[in-house]
Parts: sequence; C-alpha cells; structure tokens
Amino acid sequence: MKDLMGMMGKVKEMQAKMEKAQAEIAALSIEGKSGGGLVTVILDGKGQMSAIKIDPSLFKEDDVEILEDLIVAAHKDAKDKGEAQAAEKMSALTAGLPLPPGMKFPF
Repeated sequence: MKDLMGMMGKVKEMQAKMEKAQAEIAALSIEGKSGGGLVTVILDGKGQMSAIKIDPSLFKEDDVEILEDLIVAAHKDAKDKGEAQAAEKMSALTAGLPLPPGMKFPF
C-alpha cells in the first residue's frame, strides 16, 4: 500500500511539472527568418503566427513570388525552432520515460 501511495505522489508531482512545462511552452515567442533577415515571422508557443516583419525593399511588383517563398521559409524556420525548444523542455521533464514515436509538444 505504501508503494501505491508513493507512486500516486510521483504521478501528481509529474502532472504538476507537465502543466508547468506546457505553460512555459505556450509562453514561448519563436522568431524565424529567411532571406538573410528580410522576412521575419514570430510564432507563439502553440505555433500560431503572432507577427510578421518584411523589409520594405521586397515590395516590388516583380518580387511577389520571392516574397511569398520567403514568408513560407521564415514560418518553417520558426516552427522548426519551436518544435525543438518544446521537445527539449519535454525531454528534460520526462527524463527517460518512453513516449510514443512522433509525439510532439505542442506543435
């Protein structure tokens, strides 16, 4: 019975740590860049775009396709960085616990 109580205490402790980690991940602000910094995309910890910055030099009629590609690339850069940061936080938390393949937090 003592072992069961100890295990329950560890489960509650792990749950509290998991909630804290999820809150920290949600509060992240991840910046992705492309085109040498001409396009910057900022995502929140849930992977939602919160801002985009575009260098005015890209506002030329014949550069629309380049601008579109740079926006997509900057978004991917930010998303990849966010996934890496979230995985790092969760791996520190789960320290050796086997997680299902492909499980990502929260992206």
